[in-house]
Amino acid sequence: MMDTYLRRISLTISRCASLYLRIALAAAFLTSVTDRWGIWGPPGTMNVAWGDMAHFMAYAAKLNPWFPIRVIPVVSWFVTVAETVLALALLLGFHTRMSARLSGWLLLAFGIGMTAGTGIKSALNASVFSASAGAFLLATSAQYPFSFDSLRRREKRDAALNACIRSKRKNTCHTSLVPHPR
Repeated sequence: MMDTYLRRISLTISRCASLYLRIALAAAFLTSVTDRWGIWGPPGTMNVAWGDMAHFMAYAAKLNPWFPIRVIPVVSWFVTVAETVLALALLLGFHTRMSARLSGWLLLAFGIGMTAGTGIKSALNASVFSASAGAFLLATSAQYPFSFDSLRRREKRDAALNACIRSKRKNTCHTSLVPHPR
């Protein structure tokens, strides 16, 4: 009895943690992107890292000393678009596993760049490696509640169940109706 209760609590915590990670990672990406667009205020305002794309590109050049300066605008815009797309995918739960993996790699690359450009302390202060680890952990989650992925999964399960019901032969359904953990 207690074992079932603990399993149920563990599943609930896991589902809540998955949702929490999706929202936290998306918020981190969107906060950075909106800072580059000047939504949080102009450069120099308290709690504003860049304030516009020009200041972000200067920072990106600092973090990527191995790239020629003429490539930095492309890198800056690529990262901005990637962060926007990944944030939306995580929020909506659309291809969550792949979005989480890509987020983990992007954050790891950002952490490496911060370490190379400004030192390990700034990367640790910004918790970039922790966010990257969280994204990789999210990719291993068995379920993504409140997501397009869970809706697609439910539709597949219901289609399999209906096929079994329509078969009219007892005990002949070989399709698994239990959600696969991965």
